[in-house]
Amino acid sequence: MAAIMDEGALRLRMAQVMKAMDDRGLNRGTSGNVSARCGAAMLVTPSGVPAALLTPEQMVLVQADGSTAPGALKPSSEWRMHQGLLERRPDINAVVHCHSRHATILACANRPIPAVHYMVAVSGGTSVPVAPYATFGSPELAQGVVEALDGRYAALMANHGQIVVAPSLDFALAIAEEIEEQAAVYWGTLAIGGPTLLAADEMNTILQRFKSYGQR
Repeated sequence: MAAIMDEGALRLRMAQVMKAMDDRGLNRGTSGNVSARCGAAMLVTPSGVPAALLTPEQMVLVQADGSTAPGALKPSSEWRMHQGLLERRPDINAVVHCHSRHATILACANRPIPAVHYMVAVSGGTSVPVAPYATFGSPELAQGVVEALDGRYAALMANHGQIVVAPSLDFALAIAEEIEEQAAVYWGTLAIGGPTLLAADEMNTILQRFKSYGQR
């Protein structure tokens, strides 16, 4: 269970996560966005602000009815997607969306990431699916992503990028980084004739092992 952070700590960590995505090559410019559960509301990154310029104070508190405080910055165009995920998934407290290169290449080719490596299981499944394309910021996109992520931590977004949900911001960032690595591995195998995939029963074993892997 992720430790509960107060609003101030969440705002700071969100700004740090956005900068980390840039530093690690997962994002560029003003693309990508991050959110975190904050009581009955959520904090989400503002629209159109480069990660390098983000401050904790700029994070936008969005209430359950979609309202924001007077004078607040405009929330990310994808706020409905973030809100839908947080509402539907009580097991998660954070959402990270980015346009990492190899994940985006596969998303633009509408190619799910198969069981090319056991670390694909960090997605919460035996593969990483692709949510159907819809215009950014639209209710249709939000719905498609919510459905693709049902019971999983990660998915690709057709002709768009990748999306990750997790119990904490740090966990979500780590998964996003691993999904990009697995996308790069799969992309590389396609260039040399295609991968040899792990069997379904082995991937199911890995999924069970991951439930108790590492520090809890």
